[in-house]
Amino acid sequence: MPTPTYRSFADMIVKRVAATPDAEALRYPTDPGWASLTWREVGDRARAIACGLRAHGLQDEQRCGLLSSTTAHWIVVDFGIMCSAGATTTIYPSMTPEECAFILTDSECQAIFVEDTSQLEKILRKRGELREIKRVFLMNGQPPKDDWIISVAELMEMGRAWDLANPGEFDRIVQRPTPQSLATLLYTSGTTGRPKGVELIHDCWLYEAEGIDALGILSASDLQYLWLPLSHSFGKVLEAAQVRIGFPTAVDGRIDKMVENLAEVKPTFVAAVPRVFEKVHNKVVMGAQEGGGLKYNIFKWAMKIGYEVSRLQRERRVEPSGWLAVQHHIADRLVFSKLKERFGGRLRFFISGSAPLSLEVAEFFDAAGILIAEGYGLTETSAASFVNAKLAKRETAKIGTVGHPLPGTEVRIAPADGEILMRGRGVMRGYFKLPDATREVLSPDGWLATGDIGVIDDEGFLKITDRKKDLIKTSGGKYVAPQALEIKFKALCPYVSQIVVHGNNRNFVSALITLDPESMQKWAADHGLGGQPMPKLVEAPAVRAMVQGYVDELNGSLASYETVKKFALLPVDLTVDSGDLTASLKVKRKSVEQKYKQLLDGFYTESASSAL
Repeated sequence: MPTPTYRSFADMIVKRVAATPDAEALRYPTDPGWASLTWREVGDRARAIACGLRAHGLQDEQRCGLLSSTTAHWIVVDFGIMCSAGATTTIYPSMTPEECAFILTDSECQAIFVEDTSQLEKILRKRGELREIKRVFLMNGQPPKDDWIISVAELMEMGRAWDLANPGEFDRIVQRPTPQSLATLLYTSGTTGRPKGVELIHDCWLYEAEGIDALGILSASDLQYLWLPLSHSFGKVLEAAQVRIGFPTAVDGRIDKMVENLAEVKPTFVAAVPRVFEKVHNKVVMGAQEGGGLKYNIFKWAMKIGYEVSRLQRERRVEPSGWLAVQHHIADRLVFSKLKERFGGRLRFFISGSAPLSLEVAEFFDAAGILIAEGYGLTETSAASFVNAKLAKRETAKIGTVGHPLPGTEVRIAPADGEILMRGRGVMRGYFKLPDATREVLSPDGWLATGDIGVIDDEGFLKITDRKKDLIKTSGGKYVAPQALEIKFKALCPYVSQIVVHGNNRNFVSALITLDPESMQKWAADHGLGGQPMPKLVEAPAVRAMVQGYVDELNGSLASYETVKKFALLPVDLTVDSGDLTASLKVKRKSVEQKYKQLLDGFYTESASSAL
């Protein structure tokens, strides 16, 4: 493990700017094309923001809210807050005014940066409750005539003037944070209750950056494409890695632009969540099926060769030779190269995190010659605790695991229930103002109870099996891992968008299923249902029968007590905006179950009635 060379994240930023001032740091979309900022330009802007905040009276470790989607400006503002010796409180742009007000009040924020006037409106609606907010900084657009609100451009002008009037002061301020100072207050996504503020100190991010650098899988010559929510720890840890290693990052949080952007940017690595890989997998398979005849036969032959080569590389650690190598070259030319071109043609590997990746989907991508390095971590561990880095380096592949821990992270499995316990520099300081909640998960000697269940194999690879709180115990006393069933079903059914398996304290397992509108278009047209809106489509007997076929296929691989006995097709998809998904596209299980409680209860009422 490299010896730490920085005092704080702020110190790391300043030294990165000094080391490579003219290198590209950030790339962002414009109309048309993309524009860039060098490290010098990023550093100058961050310095102006930092000085502006100190001019407005911000003190060490005081929190500044940041309410914005993923943009290059988000990163610059975050750098500025940390360089002011303050701490960033992140807020998801999808949050309601009430949720924003809770986080700002709970975190005792002194100021807030908002992306645009639509986000500003949320803050104005709750202005009476935000008594500690001294100033609001608008990142884009013209602020209203209100002394409480100024533009970030004005803040930077004030900062530059303050900097000139106080020579040397910025250099002293940027050295004020110690490794133990608060850098970021990240609120949990609320999948299991009300969000809690996770205190991540500067040393957490320094450790993460050092650990990723030590893996040796990234260098300054790489180009990252970043779309992940920067309010989430998964996005934030990539920000830390970038500053230490020095690679440029193209930033655009618009998910609907991802495919278009990948082709334009041509990144060498991209981090994503499993839902993205599931959608790509389903679209590729369905496209091949729809091509029919010769096209589909070529696709199936190529995948067969790809799987054979993948198993050879992973299990025997050798490359194909002879006739297999020739066939693989042809398969790549005819099929795999076209998939790689969708991602820009230069991609070395993906990183998958935030939720478990389906084994079937991981094997599909590997067979196509596209590597996915799966990782694992929590907000409470600064995101990256495990990375299947050797998979990315192709030394060995343990698909279906999240690899080994980053150097310096300790792990053990609780003997009583299989819970994963972790200890190391990446672990949070605690939950903000919640000592009892902190003690529930963090032992006096630093071991964090993750809430995840897993096993470590004889080579030290960790496999996640489920969330401890998500485990279902049927009324018959049998335990069911819902996440495992959901992952399997998504790999089987190319038309599914989301599935929520239910059954705790029930006498059988049931499920709520949503279908992907884009995937269903061709199917609906082929079955005489084209043009039907989704609420009408899911009522069609043919659609129900199609989904039932995939449910039957899933059930064929399960023990009887695990099988899905009943399911409902929901008329609308689960979305971030509806509050059913987190910003990283994870299902808020309890929220969804509560929303559809009457429907779920009906499954079991009907069952009890039919038994009479």
